[in-house]
Amino acid sequence: MTAVAEPLVVRADRPVWRRNLTLTVVLYVVLALGSLVFVYPFLWMIATSLRSLAGVGSSGASVVPHELLWDNYRRAVTSFPFWRYALNSVLTTLIPIVGTVFSCSLAGFAFARLRVRFAGVLFAVVLATMLLPGEVTMVPQFMLFNNLGMVDTLYPLILPAFFGSPFYIFLFRQFFARMPSELADAAVVDGCGWFKTFWLVYLPLARPAVVAVSILLFMGYWNNFLGPAIYINSDKWKTLPLALAGFQSVNGTDTPLLMATSVLITLPCLLIFFVAQKQITNGITFSGGK
Repeated sequence: MTAVAEPLVVRADRPVWRRNLTLTVVLYVVLALGSLVFVYPFLWMIATSLRSLAGVGSSGASVVPHELLWDNYRRAVTSFPFWRYALNSVLTTLIPIVGTVFSCSLAGFAFARLRVRFAGVLFAVVLATMLLPGEVTMVPQFMLFNNLGMVDTLYPLILPAFFGSPFYIFLFRQFFARMPSELADAAVVDGCGWFKTFWLVYLPLARPAVVAVSILLFMGYWNNFLGPAIYINSDKWKTLPLALAGFQSVNGTDTPLLMATSVLITLPCLLIFFVAQKQITNGITFSGGK
């Protein structure tokens, strides 16, 4: 007996590319709708900053600015010492960024490349400090700076950055650990010590991590409110977030003026994020190899 070949059955399923296209469209629609929840408050803030005080009440929740009163932004920077507060914010942002990047990258390099006894235990202790809430160290740290006579100055907002941060130490440690060990061997052969190896070889190659950490730090330090609220008493040393908190009490309920000031304070973070968001991803996911 000869076997009879079964007839070829052609499935009538949709092509793979069509299914993928449908899934992609659905995902983009869901993401677009979800993004509206987060972008709406910002759009309303911009629209309100361009309205008159009477227009705020008549426009309600609309994000369309029927009025374009650009003079609100001029009044925002002249109604209180905006540039003095901006200078304080710049000082308490850029200097801590330099201090944090240097201290954390140096500690991360040491944990990644120096083979010393109990290095793993020390690294575990550093990571364990991330479990401590900020409220635990807030009072002792305030007492320390108070005894040093540094309250109501910018020093408490700057100096702690030079002693590192456990999360960024971990980030740099992982980055340096994935780099080829031959780099350190070649530097030692050329007569470099450990610090020179770090400074001339590893740190320049860690540029993606440095950029990513710097951007994340900028977001945190620029928007820092709790630190200045604890240590700053006089009007001279206020930063922009702290000054904005007392802005409404000084200018009454002038909502357009308040929103215009908020837009100006938020603008640097938005520009840096949209320009360098790819750097954040590359710096965190970069493996250290070629």
